[in-house]
Amino acid sequence: MSVTYYPTPADVRLKLEAMVANPNMITRDAYSPDTETYPDNRISFIDQHLRYLRMHKHVDPDQYMSNLSLMIKKR
Repeated sequence: MSVTYYPTPADVRLKLEAMVANPNMITRDAYSPDTETYPDNRISFIDQHLRYLRMHKHVDPDQYMSNLSLMIKKR
């Protein structure tokens, strides 16, 4: 039986921060209707993807990060 090890939320945050720091990737903030948490209606790129992974436990974080980096890369 194979055991799958998922990265910790801190590891995922570091990968997302590296994506934001990379000028070859498009990492814009997004709109959020949650004005209590985000008074200016802007959710950061990092918070947006961490929230998605927290809400969707079945998603493999490594695969998600890999797909995300392909989608946001400048061409």
